[in-house]
Amino acid sequence: FSAAIAITEQPVSVSVPVGYSFTLRCRAEGRTSLQYQWFCQHQSVCRPIPGATKQDLPITAQQTQLYTCRINDLYKNAIFSDWVKVEVHQCVARGLPPQLWRGEPVIVVNPTEQRVEVGKPLQLQCAAMGIPAPSYQWYQNGNLLEHQKKKKLWITHAKVSDSGTYLCCASNSHGEHWTNAVDIHIGETLPPAEHLQLCRLVFPLATGKIALLVGNNRYQHHPNLMAPVTDVFELSLLLEQLGFQVVSLLD
Repeated sequence: FSAAIAITEQPVSVSVPVGYSFTLRCRAEGRTSLQYQWFCQHQSVCRPIPGATKQDLPITAQQTQLYTCRINDLYKNAIFSDWVKVEVHQCVARGLPPQLWRGEPVIVVNPTEQRVEVGKPLQLQCAAMGIPAPSYQWYQNGNLLEHQKKKKLWITHAKVSDSGTYLCCASNSHGEHWTNAVDIHIGETLPPAEHLQLCRLVFPLATGKIALLVGNNRYQHHPNLMAPVTDVFELSLLLEQLGFQVVSLLD
């Protein structure tokens, strides 16, 4: 029975750049000597890895896959380790020489600014490398979002109150790293009929010629000027003769 074998060290999920070399570890104790066999799963196909019969599994990351280790004893008892994910990022972050990296979180995908209609879905995305694989926590306007703990933040029906500044913290046992902060705007859009009506109001005005003249006379740190008043008066007469509707503002 499986209690005859106890796993003392489970493998851990990692998130690494393509081409990175590392080791998955599994340790177990039993009443007899133990045998190990690693399996990998990619696109729903699970298969044993030829020759992977030791406690440690060296890997050079090529594609995202799941791994587990089966441990047998001589009495035909068997137990499987946790499934772990090896997530592989095809784009290696600039300025990150793998030989200097100790597994601390490194952001490789930042969320982007968005404008979303009320009632439509809002999706923000981030990703980080790390050994172990980082955990995620999203924040809105500096407030922790209790249920947003994945790489993707998903809100099915956005509300105006979902507007604000969002960022995500990726953390593991080596530390934490924050994404860029992005502004998210949730707002109403006009129904088509109201939109057309607004266009009819705006565009006739836009075709007319309007001049706005501002004459500043009194300055806080400068002697008062007289010229602006007469300049505005003379310019407004000239522009009216040219067919402009003139709006004059003084001070």
